[in-house]
Amino acid sequence: MSDAREAEEPRRSNDRDDSSHGRRSEQSDAVSDAREAGEPSAKAEESLAGAGESSAKAEEPGTGADEPSAKAEEPGTGADEPSAMAEEPRTGAEAPSTKAEEPLAGADEPLTDGAGPESRRERQDDGGRRKYGPLGTTLVIIPTYNEAENIKSIVERVRKSVPDAHILVADDNSPDGTGKVADELAAEDDRVKVLHRKGKEGLGAAYLAGFRWGIEHGYGVLVEMDADGSHQPEELPRLLTALKGADLVIGSRWVPGGRIVNWPKSREFISRGGSTYSRLLLDVPIRDMTAGYRAFRKETLEGIGMDEVASQGYCFQIDLAWRAIKAGFHVIEVPVTFIERERGESKMSRDIVTEAAWRVMSWGVGSRVNKMLGRKEP
Repeated sequence: MSDAREAEEPRRSNDRDDSSHGRRSEQSDAVSDAREAGEPSAKAEESLAGAGESSAKAEEPGTGADEPSAKAEEPGTGADEPSAMAEEPRTGAEAPSTKAEEPLAGADEPLTDGAGPESRRERQDDGGRRKYGPLGTTLVIIPTYNEAENIKSIVERVRKSVPDAHILVADDNSPDGTGKVADELAAEDDRVKVLHRKGKEGLGAAYLAGFRWGIEHGYGVLVEMDADGSHQPEELPRLLTALKGADLVIGSRWVPGGRIVNWPKSREFISRGGSTYSRLLLDVPIRDMTAGYRAFRKETLEGIGMDEVASQGYCFQIDLAWRAIKAGFHVIEVPVTFIERERGESKMSRDIVTEAAWRVMSWGVGSRVNKMLGRKEP
């Protein structure tokens, strides 16, 4: 038995040496192959399994047998490296996702020139993911021409509905004394201001003058409102709330929840038809392009090129909305109830409708031609 044991021991020792050398060679080859391939290979896994077997076999002898076990673990450590390398593509794969979100993160800035209508529409419909700063103080601009019967009532309603808002009456030297009534209101209330203009120059010019005055005096929100009561001051808080997540809010008659009161069918046809005509020619998503009840952030007005606006009446409203969309600003509509004036005369005329029709057509055709020729939008 002693001879047999002595005869077997050398064989065991040699077997361990041979097998450990063989396994280390195979493991090194497997790890090398795995590193070159950049991914864990089946051979590397077999080597790890073999390392486990040698560890189990090495438990029979004493302390000397622990060495193959320790060495057998080295390929295991190296085999982890291909696994780490294999994970690198996952980290890199996240980069396109981050880049895809950049337009949303930078959506507060206007689009650069040459951006297509699709990009503008995507930026305009931001899903509420943009971040907006505080609104600042609100200035309600009320243009007047022969509104002496209405101005006191509308000012009182605005002050009651939004007590913190200031009011600017932009009077075009009304023959009926509207400017004088406005001065009396301003003398009684320091939140009422009056801008006296030289003469009747049109609704658009009056609003532009009011916008510039408001921006110069540090107002953060500028609101368009008629003096005749058709724009209800009681609905202004709804517009201002919506403006917390937008650049321009339009009080719309033609979205669900919006309506009109006391309008003849002919007037409704003109308004609906004008909005549809403008929406189709200019390729914009706004349903009430001619609406005059609006709330702008100061930055929106500064970014749409007010100095280049020359349109009036209905066309003025279309012009501003289209410019805001082209500049990449976020425009939304909220429903309002429009009530036909009870006192005074409407400023609507055939000239206003005609101007809107030909200007909108020229803008729409010009935009399509620029797109076909690859030109930048003006």
